Amino acid sequence: MENQDFFQPRIDFSILAQAVVNIRAEIAKLVVGQQEMVDLLITALLANGHVLIEGVPGVAKTLTAKVLSRIMNMSFSRIQFTPDLMPSDVLGTSVYNLKSGEFEFKAGPIFANVVLIDEINRAPAKTQSALFEVMEERQATIDGKLYMMPQPFFVLATQNPIDQEGTYQLPEAQLDRFLFKIIVGYPSHQEELTILKQLQSRHMQNDLSIIRPLLSKEQVAQYRQVSASVLAEPTLLEYIVNIVEQSRNDPAIYLGASPRASIAILNSAKAYAVLNGRDFITPEDIRTVAPHVLRHRIMLTAEKEMEGFTADQIVHQLIERVQVPR
Repeated sequence: MENQDFFQPRIDFSILAQAVVNIRAEIAKLVVGQQEMVDLLITALLANGHVLIEGVPGVAKTLTAKVLSRIMNMSFSRIQFTPDLMPSDVLGTSVYNLKSGEFEFKAGPIFANVVLIDEINRAPAKTQSALFEVMEERQATIDGKLYMMPQPFFVLATQNPIDQEGTYQLPEAQLDRFLFKIIVGYPSHQEELTILKQLQSRHMQNDLSIIRPLLSKEQVAQYRQVSASVLAEPTLLEYIVNIVEQSRNDPAIYLGASPRASIAILNSAKAYAVLNGRDFITPEDIRTVAPHVLRHRIMLTAEKEMEGFTADQIVHQLIERVQVPR
């Protein structure tokens, strides 16, 4: 007789599954719709990755980030990027203490568990480059001294794709630090109607105090360990590599994705499987997260851009060309 526990998940997902349900419910108190963005934000949190959210003004990018930061009961910092922002305004600086006669480091707003960077493309390259080490290695070297970021460390950045006046294009090295680039569109007719009704019932106020803190530092660390332990069959690892390699061989792409993209797809596919209550990933998990991992990591040829093609269109085509493992 077969073991009845054979098909049971190796990991107890019950606590994490309930946490995901609770997080979605809290976000829904103020954010209507945008289910894909919400799920991808939770996925990135579990996969220990940062997120770049792009969309026109007024589609709840900043609101969603603020709600998620309140759900995470940890230190929160918001930085409004502007053209005159200096690296020291983000990282911090050493200040001379007259009493002690020594320089003391005053940490900047980047030293928080959850950092919301509004309009990241409004700061010049010098300030943007200050985030390279911080986002990748969770540390900052200032005046020759190393300072570690608090753990967990989660960066949410927003940018407006329409208003380009006074903006600076993010360098490829910076874009590569983001696990996902999430494109946020307009709500449906019914969703927009619901937004108006809810705002009217709240007297036109988005009161963040109604959001309950749900996650502690210890819980986030525990959930990330669960996500990292999800199984990935060898055929699926090869499937990921085939997709990323296809981006390097596609004639429409000038610059393909690096091995960091392969790692990002694997980690985020594991986290997405957890969201769906599984301790193993499927091809569909990979196909779901891959576009959000790749869209900001490739550069199209000038010819394709002149023909009006977008990165999303090319990524969709290359994923469809790669044979799905059976």
